[in-house]
Amino acid sequence: MAGHGMDGELRFAVLGPVRAWRSGQEVDLGTPLQRSILGMLLLREGRAVTPTEMIDAVWGEDAPPRALGALRTYVSRLRTVLEPDRPARTRPELLTSVGRGYALRLPDGALDLTRFERGITEAEAARKAGRPAQAAEEMRAALALFEGEPLAGAVGPYADHQRDRLAERRLSVVETLMDVDLQLGNHAAIVSELIALTADHPLRERLRAQLMLALYRCGRQGDALAVFTETRQALIDELGVEPGRELTTLHQRILTADPDLAVSAPVIAVVEVPEEGGDDEESPHELPRPAQLPAAVNDFTGRKEIVGRLRTLLSAQSAHEGVPVAAICGIGGVGKTALAVHVAHQSDEQFPDGQLYADLRGYTDEATAPESALGAFLRALGVPPDVIPERLPERSALYRSLLAERRILVLLDNARDAAQVLPLLPGTPGCAAIVTSRVKLADLPSARLIDLDVMEPDEALSLFALVAGPERVAAEHGAAMDVVAACGFLPLAVRIVAARLAARPSWTVASLVPRLADEQRRLDELRVGNLAVEATFALGYGQLDTAQARAFRLLSLPNGPDISAGAAAAVLSMSTLETEDLLESLVDASLLEAPAPGRYRFHDLLKLFARRTLEKTERPQARTMALRRLLGFYLASCQSAHRLAYEGSMISDNLVVVGSGRVFTSVDEAVAWLIAEGDALFAAINQAAAASRIGEHLLPAADMLVAMEPLLESGTHTREFDQATKATLAAAQRIGDAGSELRARYVLGRVLFAGNQLAQAEEQFRIVHELSVAREEKVVTGEVRNALAVVVGRQRRHTEALTWFDAAMEFYRANGVPAGEALVLSYSAREHLGLGRPEDAIAAAEKGLAIFTEIGSGAGTARARYHLGIVLSRVGRITEAVHHHAECLAFFRASKQRVWEQRVCSRLAETFIAAERYGDAVRHAEQALVVSREIGHPYGEALSLTVLGKALRGMSSVSRSTDCLRQALDIFSRLGAPEAGDVRAMLDSAQVVES
Repeated sequence: MAGHGMDGELRFAVLGPVRAWRSGQEVDLGTPLQRSILGMLLLREGRAVTPTEMIDAVWGEDAPPRALGALRTYVSRLRTVLEPDRPARTRPELLTSVGRGYALRLPDGALDLTRFERGITEAEAARKAGRPAQAAEEMRAALALFEGEPLAGAVGPYADHQRDRLAERRLSVVETLMDVDLQLGNHAAIVSELIALTADHPLRERLRAQLMLALYRCGRQGDALAVFTETRQALIDELGVEPGRELTTLHQRILTADPDLAVSAPVIAVVEVPEEGGDDEESPHELPRPAQLPAAVNDFTGRKEIVGRLRTLLSAQSAHEGVPVAAICGIGGVGKTALAVHVAHQSDEQFPDGQLYADLRGYTDEATAPESALGAFLRALGVPPDVIPERLPERSALYRSLLAERRILVLLDNARDAAQVLPLLPGTPGCAAIVTSRVKLADLPSARLIDLDVMEPDEALSLFALVAGPERVAAEHGAAMDVVAACGFLPLAVRIVAARLAARPSWTVASLVPRLADEQRRLDELRVGNLAVEATFALGYGQLDTAQARAFRLLSLPNGPDISAGAAAAVLSMSTLETEDLLESLVDASLLEAPAPGRYRFHDLLKLFARRTLEKTERPQARTMALRRLLGFYLASCQSAHRLAYEGSMISDNLVVVGSGRVFTSVDEAVAWLIAEGDALFAAINQAAAASRIGEHLLPAADMLVAMEPLLESGTHTREFDQATKATLAAAQRIGDAGSELRARYVLGRVLFAGNQLAQAEEQFRIVHELSVAREEKVVTGEVRNALAVVVGRQRRHTEALTWFDAAMEFYRANGVPAGEALVLSYSAREHLGLGRPEDAIAAAEKGLAIFTEIGSGAGTARARYHLGIVLSRVGRITEAVHHHAECLAFFRASKQRVWEQRVCSRLAETFIAAERYGDAVRHAEQALVVSREIGHPYGEALSLTVLGKALRGMSSVSRSTDCLRQALDIFSRLGAPEAGDVRAMLDSAQVVES
């Protein structure tokens, strides 16, 4: 089998199902997600993969909120599977942590894909050496490693893409093998194989041509011509195109019985030996061999995958494919030139007639004109200066003529645009070109665009060690990783810092960390000799027009990790369409990144450069106004989301909104936007809290916190809410802004309540109520009275809770807010139950549901059904309770309200226990437990464990039941929750029964 190895060895397979063997025995790799993660690590061939890359690769756009935790769990399981005998608390040797990511360190030849590529390389060498029989044997052995569909069993966007890539790679090798077999005269043996291949790939013209030739050589001219007719019809029907030149020419040659189509003798290697006494001098007609490449980069490291892609591209030489052109683009300092020169030197044997090089100086005021570059190239090719044409078209034509029938590599460095490059490209196959540019040369015909990103963490660390000294870096590995991270893994920055360290033997690696930690001075630290990151960035910035330069500067203001086109439009005070066009032009110039459609971000160092430029250029008032426009956009968007999620609530009508924002058409869309923008929203709030000097600037941030209630209910950003509310509260107290203070305290109370810190939550709500009454602010008055009722009710002070509910009802009726009345009725039902009044509980819950239904509030109706379901379950009306809970569960899941999802699942489990349907109870309790752990909700986790323990006891699973109840007791006790006493009593009663 492809994956079996010798005793004691691990072997892996991706050319079929993702599998692994140890000592010849297959290893259980677990779930499809786990196999997908392993497959990605295997294909990265030892290079580090960040958690973000893994999440995007495996889940894509459907990643769960706690995907990072799930990923770490899968990695931990894989480590156990791969190294089952590894002692506890020792570092893994195979699946290692590298910076923020993971890498799989494999012994040579452990992966079937590696052995496949090695076999194809050996086959290609044999073929070039004139040993086609050996080449065919090597290729067939390599192809035998495929055991079905590549990466079978793996899931996710990355697996899908790689599966297609590997399938295409296999088919390409099969086509080459067919060519070799035809060359060897094996046409009869491969006809059946080609018939099957063309049936599977009917639009593959190369396979069709090979089948036609094989049939013709077997004396089946009619069948060969029929293949062409069938192929032509298929291409017209499916693609609307005629067959290509190769197929059409072969068809014509078969029609005319071209004798050259007969089987040729096998090719053998021929070594030419000069005759004795021959003339060693160069022929007068032979052109000189230029060798203009800059010196090779001795300490080049990393980029293995891209180097391989470029070398494969440059070796693709056929009339059908044309001249290979690689266009490498990327941010200044990312290593475009170093990569291009490295690949060019490695490809020297493929281009025996030489290499041409030109620095086009595209990012200076004196960019090299194409005419000048062509003049230099023509002189290097032996053309006398006095016969070089004057005009660009004639120079380019002569240049292409001289390159025809030769194999020369052309490296065009620092190109400005496609217009500068086009006249310098070769015109016929055999030659190839590499172009580097800071702009994406999307309009360069037939070019393969290579968007060069910063280095992987382990690559950056290797470069740092090569320049600074491996011993020093090995002795301070953690500090070294901090240094390269501060450099944003940008090769130029890493090289500069390493060179400074190498020149100062008394410095330690750790001494660089505080120097680079200061963002105000980081760019100043990144300079040595004539090298400076800031100067490199300045070259690109200098090429921008006025609008681009302004956008580049202003978009560095927000502290968020990225920014949407709509938010950027607010910062720039432009329309969204105009902004998106402007931002895409900055992406093309490699001064912005576009991690997803409609979202943009800076490289960390570029952002520091943009901010420094901003401070020198824009007045403080202009910077302040830009941030206020951003806050206005975010607040208006959050208001729209809140209004849609909580129809009839008076909160959204009492927010102080200036400006316009996103308008949503559904609750699902609104909540999805809040989740996607969460990090940017909290960054804006924290930035405003840190910078505010007067309440007018802080209030929009405080209003945002209140309006982001749907995000709070999702349970995905509890920690961020805690940090942002405390920062806003501190700022409000610092500047004496009572309005912002009461809003921040209200949200802080909600956060504390979610964590079951009931006493602290009650304290915050009481302060908010006092401030609201004193200031006559209505924004959260009704909500805070309702919140006080709920929090004291949770502490089983039911009579006091109903008093607060009455106060909330009075406020809502006085202000004409039926949704508020319905909210009070729904929530108060549980307090009536607590006081032993089930009829009053049912009446209140049903009336609340009726009001919410009448006003068309989806969120309100779902909450009302939740409370009514609890009441009905308590009085034994099980079927009705299940119906109401199932209805609200569907709503909460659709609107991604995870906290409510957990609550409803838990309540459904309680209801099924009452109906003695213990299997259904266990299923819903386990769902509640999963959700509570995914969102980091300890109180919900304890509730879920409690009800799961009850359900398991009903199924006579005593041991598991006791374990769940003990876990619940531990969490409730840690939280100081009154439910701890209930669970302790259950455990005590269970022990009595057992005894």
